[in-house]
Amino acid sequence: MKKTFKVLNVKCDGCASTLTSKLKDEFGEVEVDLTVEPRVITIDIEDDQIDALGSALKKLGYPFITEDMGFVDSTTAKAKSFVSCAVGKMNT
Repeated sequence: MKKTFKVLNVKCDGCASTLTSKLKDEFGEVEVDLTVEPRVITIDIEDDQIDALGSALKKLGYPFITEDMGFVDSTTAKAKSFVSCAVGKMNT
């Protein structure tokens, strides 16, 4: 079933490229909407895969907006997203 999730730290096409390429093997096609704030991703996903998606997003630096993070986790996620973004820009 297609579901939409709000995610943090997605800024540009580089971020979107990373999300679509890194999540494709495990979760299939990912749509990233860069026209709204907060940014959203849409994905065809089963309920039992949502925790795995959340972990994968957090690992890339793009956690769910509902993720409960302290200062250190939030700062770490932002740093990871900068790296993921740069990699995405190089791959486009």
